[in-house]
Amino acid sequence: MPNLSKYLRKGAELVAVTLFIAMFGIFLLQIFARYVLNNPLGWTVEVCVILYIWLVFWTSAFLLRESDHVSFNMLFQAAPNRTRRVMAILGLSCITVAFISGLPVIIDYVMFMRIEKAPVTRIGLDYIYAIFPVFMIAVIIRGGISLWRLMRRQTCDQETAAMADEMPPTPALTSHSDPEPKA
Repeated sequence: MPNLSKYLRKGAELVAVTLFIAMFGIFLLQIFARYVLNNPLGWTVEVCVILYIWLVFWTSAFLLRESDHVSFNMLFQAAPNRTRRVMAILGLSCITVAFISGLPVIIDYVMFMRIEKAPVTRIGLDYIYAIFPVFMIAVIIRGGISLWRLMRRQTCDQETAAMADEMPPTPALTSHSDPEPKA
């Protein structure tokens, strides 16, 4: 299972890198066309924005840990371990329930957006924003896994420590590359 997790992570990293390289390449093309050829291309700005949307939600869904996101966790880190666990369970439960309850509406809205198209490229907005339900599903799954780990006595201390960024999570659930083996 850790090997599968490692391959899935590498695949997610490859997608993110490809999105970033494409966005950067189109950005450079835009600069070249505007300032060297004196002939700006209208589609480049729109495609850069679309790629940026996909890059942000893809990376947030599959590559960032909870501790990598901006958070105000002074109270969480100052609390004793038992209180941290309760705070984490309450917070994750609220977020997970909110995302679960909002998911059907979001999916419905993204599907409704197929009637609209981007002004220049004419790409359907349902394709442009299709990454958002994927992001929500990933957050729901990650929240469920974290809640399950917090409820188990064997893994609750490790999960709260990982949330407080005091130690890396287990390799099977990590979102960062495994450290290089020591020689």
